[in-house]
Amino acid sequence: MLRQKIKERLNADAKKLTESDIKRVIEKADDIKRTFESKGPLGRFLRDVKLMIALVRDYRNGTYRQIPWYALSAIVAALLYVLSPVDLIPDVIPILGYTDDALMLSVCLLLVEQQLAEYESWTAEMST
Repeated sequence: MLRQKIKERLNADAKKLTESDIKRVIEKADDIKRTFESKGPLGRFLRDVKLMIALVRDYRNGTYRQIPWYALSAIVAALLYVLSPVDLIPDVIPILGYTDDALMLSVCLLLVEQQLAEYESWTAEMST
């Protein structure tokens, strides 16, 4: 049931994506990363979150545009969800508080796995 609510929330938030949402992810990138660095159960997502933030940054500055809008919007929506104090399960609840954040990232990663792999390959090519 929680997984379905998370999926519905991700889809709804992704449909409403604006350019200011993309800008906000970039502006809040350090805060997003800190959330994953400091929270035990979320730590396993740190590498993916850093990759997502880099992708959003490269999209915004125009260096990487080979991503469908739905994938970009899902990434941005998931990252903004983690920042939001209005969660399905409030973060202040011990242990359970980050369950919805982890689930949101998991659902998003399932949706954009291919696009993240393509972006990662692209960044590897660009650095050689």
